[in-house]
Amino acid sequence: MSSSLKRGKVHLPKFERHIWLFFLSVLIGGLAQSINQLYLNLYILSLGFDKDFMGLIGAIPSFTLLIFGLPTGLLIDRLGARPSLIIGYFSLMVLLGAFLFAGSPPVLLTLRFLFGLMSGLVLLATAPFIMQIATEQTRTTLFSANFGLATLVGFAGNLLAGQLPKWIGASVNSPEAYRGTLLLSAVLIGVSALPLIWIRPAAASGSAAPPFSVKRLWSQLQRPLIRKLLLPNFFVGFGAAILIPYMNVYFREKHSTPDDVLGILFSLASIATGLATLIGPRLARRLGKVRAAVTAQGTSLVFMALIGFAPTFIIPAMSFVARSALMNMAGPIMQAFTMEQVSEDERATVNSLSTLLWNVGWAFGPALSGFVQQRYGFTPLFLATIFFYTIATSMTWFFFKNAERESGDAEASFVSRPSQIARVK
Repeated sequence: MSSSLKRGKVHLPKFERHIWLFFLSVLIGGLAQSINQLYLNLYILSLGFDKDFMGLIGAIPSFTLLIFGLPTGLLIDRLGARPSLIIGYFSLMVLLGAFLFAGSPPVLLTLRFLFGLMSGLVLLATAPFIMQIATEQTRTTLFSANFGLATLVGFAGNLLAGQLPKWIGASVNSPEAYRGTLLLSAVLIGVSALPLIWIRPAAASGSAAPPFSVKRLWSQLQRPLIRKLLLPNFFVGFGAAILIPYMNVYFREKHSTPDDVLGILFSLASIATGLATLIGPRLARRLGKVRAAVTAQGTSLVFMALIGFAPTFIIPAMSFVARSALMNMAGPIMQAFTMEQVSEDERATVNSLSTLLWNVGWAFGPALSGFVQQRYGFTPLFLATIFFYTIATSMTWFFFKNAERESGDAEASFVSRPSQIARVK
């Protein structure tokens, strides 16, 4: 009996307590994010604002990060990653709550600007924090888990969000229904900070961060490899910014998809993306990082075309799930690799630099998208996104197709060279 029980026992990975606390924070934050992503655009439209204003609201956080990204990275180097995350999460909770009860456009825009500042603090502090709590052996796992678990819990978040407007009792598609749902998201954002309070990262080793210098930053940008890595990231960022945040609006308008079905669709995309992200490191070991990323991103282009141009709901819906998983598979691996290539005192700043280039597209893309949606619909946006993704994927392949082969080891490729930090797209 005893041996039988032992054989049937489920063995969890042997992570230390602070790693499990980090996972708990990721799960709660992912639940909040999935609710927010599903309904924020629909909430803005339900208030009677047009798509131009919706696009402006969507652009402000990235525009803020574009302007203040580097100073934020330097601030994190001074404050520390964990305090930055805790301050950021609690601030986001308060700001989102205030946003949901504001009415005038100037107040909404101001709160969204402040929300962007705090979002940048959280985004840029996460990678250095993972590097502090992870060992060399668990680093890739934690970067993959950070994205994968948040995306997987989005399965539950989107299912829950799809039903919440009905449970609240407000009329369908009303501001009251969406406001109540998004308030839950705000509370969860604050709760996600609580596990971090009990984490005590090991003391940082190495020298203090060098003072910021435009000359030092410029010298980094002068390196050919850095420019080659940043350029595809820019095109992916712009292609994503003009379309991906508005998939809920697209399905609502093109296929008359109700809230509960939207919740199911986004839930399936979340679980597929999370699973794909968690198996990404194995694929990278088999194919090599560059080949795995290019294969996944290239294949996703087929599904992107089906989403935009297939006539019936079922084909775009299935393609939406597949595209989300494939396009996002390689991101955490590349982010972990990037953090390994720079010294500890440079990580937040390098992360800021990559984020800055990514957010060039996100600073202007959503506003442009709202303008195009209002006047021409979604067809030009699908064509533009496919075009930008194709350029980015081709650049990655032609720039780096032989790099891993030259090293003879896919896991040790690009040693002493920084790499791009990919994001949700």
